[in-house]
Amino acid sequence: QVQLVESGGGLVQAGGSLRLSCATSGRTFSRYDMGWFRQAPGKEREFVAAISWSADVTEVVDSVKGRFTISRDNAKNTVYLEMDSLKLEDTAVYYCAARGGASRLFRTAIVYDYWGQGTQVTVSS
Repeated sequence: QVQLVESGGGLVQAGGSLRLSCATSGRTFSRYDMGWFRQAPGKEREFVAAISWSADVTEVVDSVKGRFTISRDNAKNTVYLEMDSLKLEDTAVYYCAARGGASRLFRTAIVYDYWGQGTQVTVSS
């Protein structure tokens, strides 16, 4: 069992930055691919970014490319999402997720086995 706890969300003005963290329990964090998803009110949960268990492969959705960066520290059992140049449309609840390491990263929420409770990010004008 893996428990995930997100933190770092909050209210920020457009153009600002936030760094989300997702702390995990267990000693097998380094074996999991990790993902960030978000869900805005009235919308479906969407993929934001993912990172392989070894941190050598990352993917981000086109809408945040060049603005968001995913990283991980296996020694700290934590994955991060650095968000810069935030836009109003980035407002959502952000979730981190984990799945067993695979040969490629996945952007589909259903294949992730473990989820955090989410952290709210609100971008104001």
